[in-house]
Amino acid sequence: MNEVYDFLKQCGTYYLATVEGNQPRVRPFGTVDLFEDKLYIQTGKVKDVSKQIQANPKAEICAFDGKRWLRIAATMVRDDRVEPKVHMLDNYPNLKVMYDPEDDNTEVLYLKDATATFSSFTEAPKVIKF
Repeated sequence: MNEVYDFLKQCGTYYLATVEGNQPRVRPFGTVDLFEDKLYIQTGKVKDVSKQIQANPKAEICAFDGKRWLRIAATMVRDDRVEPKVHMLDNYPNLKVMYDPEDDNTEVLYLKDATATFSSFTEAPKVIKF
């Protein structure tokens, strides 16, 4: 899982895919955090992405560093505790102007039953499950 975290941090931007009804939805994300041995992302509960995840928690993440790409299939789990929100916002202090760990909007989600696959055109795929 640390290798997945390091890769996403290095890329800076990754793409999160969700489903809305029968329509896939993809958007750029940039938050990733390790907390209590779980990989977390962050968004706002008022956003469509949050509503899509609550309706169907299966999601995928894709990132590319110029040489290798990473695909992660996982179930997203909302964690409403204050502690992981504080940890996330401490690691992304620029978000504190929009989010607060105590508000009704800040949402952190961890990846459960994740399968991460590193791929490239020159190496065999590497799979990490967490």
